[in-house]
Amino acid sequence: MSDKFDVIVIGGGPGGYVAAIRCAQLGLNTACIEKRINKQDEPALGGTCLNVGCIPSKALLDSSWKYHETESALAEHGVKIKGADLDLDTMLQRKDTIVKNLTGGIAQLFKANKVTWLQGSGQLKAGKQVEFQPLDGGDAQTLQAESVILAAGSVPVDIPVAPVDQNLIVDSTGALEFPKVPKRLGVIGAGVIGLELGSVWNRLGSEVVVLEAVDTFLPMLDKQIAKETQKQMQKQGLDIRLGARVTGSETTKTKVKVTYSDGEGEHTESFDKLIVAVGRRPYTEGLLSADAGVSLDERNFIYVDSQCRTDVPGVYAIGDLVRGPALAHKAIEEGVMVAEVIMEEATQVNYDVIPGVIYTHPEVAWVGKSEEEVKESGEAYKTGVVPFAANGRAMAAGETGGMVKFVADEKTDRILGMHIVGPQASELIQQGAIAMEFGATAEDLQLMVFGHPSLSETVHEAALAVDYKAIHVAQRRRKK
Repeated sequence: MSDKFDVIVIGGGPGGYVAAIRCAQLGLNTACIEKRINKQDEPALGGTCLNVGCIPSKALLDSSWKYHETESALAEHGVKIKGADLDLDTMLQRKDTIVKNLTGGIAQLFKANKVTWLQGSGQLKAGKQVEFQPLDGGDAQTLQAESVILAAGSVPVDIPVAPVDQNLIVDSTGALEFPKVPKRLGVIGAGVIGLELGSVWNRLGSEVVVLEAVDTFLPMLDKQIAKETQKQMQKQGLDIRLGARVTGSETTKTKVKVTYSDGEGEHTESFDKLIVAVGRRPYTEGLLSADAGVSLDERNFIYVDSQCRTDVPGVYAIGDLVRGPALAHKAIEEGVMVAEVIMEEATQVNYDVIPGVIYTHPEVAWVGKSEEEVKESGEAYKTGVVPFAANGRAMAAGETGGMVKFVADEKTDRILGMHIVGPQASELIQQGAIAMEFGATAEDLQLMVFGHPSLSETVHEAALAVDYKAIHVAQRRRKK
């Protein structure tokens, strides 16, 4: 194996593997270092997202929703099924097959693009040298690169009051592998991961209690959307307790006892399983030698500029290691950007237009600024809100919960933000992202023809509602 490369990428997750492929496409001799071993005890690419995050959780979200529909929702469509059985083993096996197919596909893409996959761990040293330790236990090797891209990702945050044992107390990875449906499930954290995983097991039959330390539900969302989302989640049976700070936990052979405090005092709850989902932190352990020269900020993120350059020339960091939302699609675009920056091509991620999604049912999605953010900035603004209950396609599908909301500049009419809770929100939000990327106005969307009947018509109606032109809902003028 050569010890010199044009580019070495440390980390084979969404940001890292995409960066490696794009570098190779641009003609750079590229290596990608990845140390992950999968469930089958084999080396695997794809990072947290493909192996134990985005992909397997979505597989279970979709499977659990089909089970829920079969049990509870198909009868109103005239489809009556008696005695539907849950085969959890098959559901989990399907999830694992999807993961294996996707991660194996990345390995094939590496071969096709002539990316060298180095199976092991890498540490950045001074002078853009990388110490590579093979997984097979062989001797460490010092590699030299013209450019290094750090893409090691993130890991779940641990909390001392509920130490993870991956048996009774689990993190997001363990929550994908329960051998049977817990009768009573506790979730610490009402964020994206906690709500998604709580939804999976709630649909499959668990009584789910979500304990959230802060008093506000999903504070990063537009308040109107957050309020509707909370209503929809509670309607489905999630017991969401805000302002509930966990103070301790005890385990027996089969139960977890959790103590928490809120405005009414101290409380105790007993669960069969407990998921700890209080966030993720950058994974920098062993990534940097003392003389690497790369700076970290006060939260242990690697400091980078707008094009992901670190303080060391020729060394870049992307994805969950750096500022901004911990989203796979953000990491992917940063990986592409860095590859092109290395080749001195003009490129820049637009950090103002990165969609966020929560894959509950209904889905929640947003891009740009919330009404509260715009109001706080002092900008004159206007909003348009239309419920899916007014949409014929949503009615036909039995998916009428939620709404689409636009926030636009009062003077220029430019779209500042789009917010959705409702069916296919993860897909519909891209219409707002595309509009914002091209500097569209609310009027631009008003003048477009949307297919009928479609869920997208609610996007059209919400754009019309910005200027009180909505056809299918009655509107009251907003007070100035």
